[in-house]
Amino acid sequence: MTIVNFSNELNQTFALSVAAFLLAMILTPVYTHFAYKYKFWKTQRSAAVTGERLKIFNILHKEKIARHVPTMAGTIAVVAITAITLARNLDRAQTWLPLAALLGGAFVGLIDDVLNVFGSNRKDAGLRSWVKFAMITAMSIVLGWFFYTKLGYNTIHIPYLGEWQVGAWIIFFFVLAVVSTGNAVNISDGLDGLAGGLLVMSFSAFGVIALLQGHIKLAGFCFTVVGALLSYLWFNIYPARFFMGDVGSFAFGTSLGVVAMMTNTLFLLPIIGVLFVVEAGSSLLQIISKKLFHRKIFISAPIHHHLEATGWPEVKVTMRFWVIAGVAAFIGMLMALSGGHITS
Repeated sequence: MTIVNFSNELNQTFALSVAAFLLAMILTPVYTHFAYKYKFWKTQRSAAVTGERLKIFNILHKEKIARHVPTMAGTIAVVAITAITLARNLDRAQTWLPLAALLGGAFVGLIDDVLNVFGSNRKDAGLRSWVKFAMITAMSIVLGWFFYTKLGYNTIHIPYLGEWQVGAWIIFFFVLAVVSTGNAVNISDGLDGLAGGLLVMSFSAFGVIALLQGHIKLAGFCFTVVGALLSYLWFNIYPARFFMGDVGSFAFGTSLGVVAMMTNTLFLLPIIGVLFVVEAGSSLLQIISKKLFHRKIFISAPIHHHLEATGWPEVKVTMRFWVIAGVAAFIGMLMALSGGHITS
């Protein structure tokens, strides 16, 4: 690819990002009007997954709970990304799957959010965890089948070692990446600006990797997501005007997992998204410890709530996590360059 052609590709790719940002900014007042008019307040769960009352969480966030912050704002970004992709960046080989994951994850999250906000039985606050897990898994299996049979992917790249032929087992790894990332992003969405900032770092890193691989349409999709997320962050930075809700966290998380598989960087996903791993891991360890040993490892899980409980202000937790995510993104890109993911 010549320098001139590459420059043109860059212009087109970044134009998609700007377009998504502007469209999301235009749509935001529309959402805000209906969110406050129809009271899209999230019903806070009274109990943790293990059954005990969420005393520490409610103390840490009593001001936020009291002022009624609307949820489901992730819908804005999903609509903007979908519109831009359908209009300017639709491609069977590169953008069908991440867009399908975005919409599928958004659908599952939207059901949960709607039940949470408008359901008659609001005590349990939305869909049960196993139902959401089953729905995301079913969607991932269908997308994984398309990934293997229609797009022809059947190898996984191991950094510095080369390709690993896995055949149909690629569907298993696809489902693992999509389901785990979707749930990890959902768990991370607990502080103003936290999940949005981490997602911007991750999608930016995978966008650069896709660009260097010559997957221009896929890179365009990644930067379309970045543009829409930056619009969301404008309003979600502390004190948040609204939250993305499950409609956003599941949409972005599942789509991020698909992007990692399509760039053949499965083993870089836990590095670029290291804080998603830490967040989900801290919750898992807390649950296991309480179930088996009847004691807590963290004051409150996931770990961002633990840090709050130790005295860190919410903004400090968010900003330091952003810094870590930025460093991790650069490490992931360096590994992609040196580990054989990008060929000349």
